[in-house]
Amino acid sequence: MMIKRINLALQGGGAHGAYTWGVLDRLLEEERLEVEAISGTSAGAMNAAVFADGMGRGGRAEAKRALEAFWRNISQAAQFGPFQPTPFDRLSNGWNLDHSMAFVAFDMLTRMMSPYQLNPTNYNPLRAVLEKSVDFKRLEGCRAVKLFISASNVRTGKVRVFKSGEITPDVLLASACLPFLFQAVTIDGDPYWDGGYMGNPAIFPLIYGTATPDVVIVQVNPLGTDGVPTTASEIMNRLNEISFNSSLMREMRAIAFVTDLIDDGKLDSNQYKRVNVHWIEAEQQMRGLGASSKLNARLDFLLHLKAIGREVAERWIDHHFDAIGQRSTIDVKEMFL
Repeated sequence: MMIKRINLALQGGGAHGAYTWGVLDRLLEEERLEVEAISGTSAGAMNAAVFADGMGRGGRAEAKRALEAFWRNISQAAQFGPFQPTPFDRLSNGWNLDHSMAFVAFDMLTRMMSPYQLNPTNYNPLRAVLEKSVDFKRLEGCRAVKLFISASNVRTGKVRVFKSGEITPDVLLASACLPFLFQAVTIDGDPYWDGGYMGNPAIFPLIYGTATPDVVIVQVNPLGTDGVPTTASEIMNRLNEISFNSSLMREMRAIAFVTDLIDDGKLDSNQYKRVNVHWIEAEQQMRGLGASSKLNARLDFLLHLKAIGREVAERWIDHHFDAIGQRSTIDVKEMFL
């Protein structure tokens, strides 16, 4: 059996990260694929840490179990929370929370008050979920999968990539720290916000820090949109999508530029790494989900997203497995230039 190695790049997206759970769940079943490294941001960072911890503890089967347990823990922690879809939401908008009074009130408050005022104790329910789901002491010494976790330094505006051996609950919370919801997470004296602002996810660690040339990007945030946003919430949602995709698009343009130079013989392929880019996406399904659904952690919604992730991963394996190690399966220039 031919085994091919890949690197994974996992985007953030709140509860939409359950779609990535589905992708990982299917990839773990594919014994012809082996993951060398994962670069993750926000929910992608949490998926990455749970994946690596499970692989280090008991291989593929344990990684699948760990991811299942993590997302069920997320749902359990949120089941008595204020962010629940109303019956009208379920009838009119599917999985969104647009008619939830708690969500509407919270959305308005976060536009007028900072988390330092709204949440002075800096309580974050994700911390307990992470500590329940991941053995961070074991993860510190785990080398089954290399990890690269991105967070945005508030002071410098630069991305910081935390590597295997540095991953703590604070690192994952920093990678997922939306500044309108949570206070900045301080690590080594520096404050950090969500890594998506500067790398969603960062690709360069996979280029310089691994031997594998194939990078599989699991897209959560849609690149395009249907029509022009007209309501305040639609405009804000689209601005967030553009913002959180911008760093990835810049890296994709740089990869396309370097690839052309290598192919034209202007750069030495022995000194510069030629990257094969692959893309797993559910663009149409994710476009139909509003920003409010990123806070919907109901188990039925998470399982719905998982099913979408498994389906698109299955289709990607069927169509593109032979190309791994040989060539990119997307036209990077056409997509990003």
